[in-house]
Amino acid sequence: MSSNPDTLYIKGERDVEVTKREVTLGDILSFECSNKALIPKVKALKILKIPENGQKRYVISILKIIACIHAQYPGVEIRNLGESDLIVTYENQKTPGMAVHLFKTAFVVVLTFMGAAFSIMAFNNDVSVPKLFDQIYQWVTGIKPDGITIMEISYSIGISIGILVFFNHFGKKRFSVDPTPMEVQMRLYENDIQTTLVEDASRKEEELDVGRANHPGGHRA
Repeated sequence: MSSNPDTLYIKGERDVEVTKREVTLGDILSFECSNKALIPKVKALKILKIPENGQKRYVISILKIIACIHAQYPGVEIRNLGESDLIVTYENQKTPGMAVHLFKTAFVVVLTFMGAAFSIMAFNNDVSVPKLFDQIYQWVTGIKPDGITIMEISYSIGISIGILVFFNHFGKKRFSVDPTPMEVQMRLYENDIQTTLVEDASRKEEELDVGRANHPGGHRA
């Protein structure tokens, strides 16, 4: 009675970051198989070698990965549970010092604060908010305002509370488990970038795929 072939389940994220030039399948994929001895062997297979002066980002088709595994283990049945195209980005681990990080953080904070303050002031000026507040205050109290009134104070407090509620956190404290609007927009932006990278690589025939040998690296045992 012939034994059933091993079934290898693979799963890869759409965007993977690596820190070494010799990229193996274990660096970019997760594996599951009833034959536990097979997993470390497959993880050790090399799929890509990034040259010293080459590009830092590559798009790898899942078919290329399957072909890499079948070249060494032709009897293995492979089932992909992840993405059909993987973006592999090489990042050098040389990071700038703490002073550089602090400077960047302070610059972004100041720039964001100034931009937000300018936007609020420009809006208030366009719709004549101070004049509107003076009119409302005079209609309600019958007294002509002279300087800052409860209207401006309430408006300032309301803007602060609205910003906190809208962005769903204050410092590291979240008000709910839902992602913030900024996080949602960042994920959408990342998805758009990843889709563009995959489509550009496919159109330019730069994607590492089966039947294409003119790419850096390649599967090796």
